[in-house]
Amino acid sequence: MSSVLNPTIEAPDVKVAKPGVFKRLLRNPSVLIGGALLLLIALMGLCAPLLSAIDPAGIDPSNRNMMPGHESTVRDDDGNKIQRVAIMGTDSLGRDIYSRVVWGARVSLTVGLAVAAVSVAIGLLIGLVAGYFRALDGVIMRIMDGLMAVPAILVAIALVSLSGASLTTVIVAIAIPEIPRVVRLVRSIVLSIREEPYVEAAISVGTPTPKVLWRHVLPNTIAPLIVQATFIAGSAILLEAALSFLGVGIPPEIPTWGNIMAEGRSVFQILPHNILYPAAFLTVTVLAVNMLGDGLRDTLDPRMAKRV
Repeated sequence: MSSVLNPTIEAPDVKVAKPGVFKRLLRNPSVLIGGALLLLIALMGLCAPLLSAIDPAGIDPSNRNMMPGHESTVRDDDGNKIQRVAIMGTDSLGRDIYSRVVWGARVSLTVGLAVAAVSVAIGLLIGLVAGYFRALDGVIMRIMDGLMAVPAILVAIALVSLSGASLTTVIVAIAIPEIPRVVRLVRSIVLSIREEPYVEAAISVGTPTPKVLWRHVLPNTIAPLIVQATFIAGSAILLEAALSFLGVGIPPEIPTWGNIMAEGRSVFQILPHNILYPAAFLTVTVLAVNMLGDGLRDTLDPRMAKRV
């Protein structure tokens, strides 16, 4: 009787709404730190004309191999004497290292973003075809396996040597070895999505193939591709610096972090700052890109997002 008069009141199940993707990104320290550092470096490259009034390619033999913070008197275009402070010193040709480092940020970020965009766009298209059309899968993937068997730096050196050193050539040379990695990622996603009931239902009712790929398959590849693009950008920045350091990358007259380090290696024991300053910016940039990629993976990957 008492159980009827005093029924047990059970608390209803309350479902807590999960925060949106943007809020989860803001809660991730890797995204915040990596994104902030990358934004600062990007702003430095965009504002290079404002941050440095000195021509990065200007040669001044009278002020060569200056130590950081050294002051010198130079003449401007009108012949007027002005005081110049070499914040990071000068190289063996008298070029201002600070100006070259600031302008070099433009080249490095351009290479990273361009390589990521080109490799993801081409790899996405090939991966969709390989994963969805079984008849073409074997041929395409054997070609991709052959490309992956050759070291990326050898492919880049060969293409740059054949086509000549230029920014466009370097971007294409670095993007080609990255395409097979994107193809394998997209193909694996398409193979799993293609077996889902909603995709099979769309195919059974006669939905055109382009519409199936656009509406049901492509959206599932966006999050993994964003993460992959960040890692490709970091790898491309490093590879461009390595090619420039070896003398087979971007022409020496264009300031890049790799070129600056290559020109400073001959006097490294005497003037180590010629290499340390561009190396520091290169390290911070790649670290920021990788941290951003790790944070995006942890947030956008459903298996990782449960832990955030």
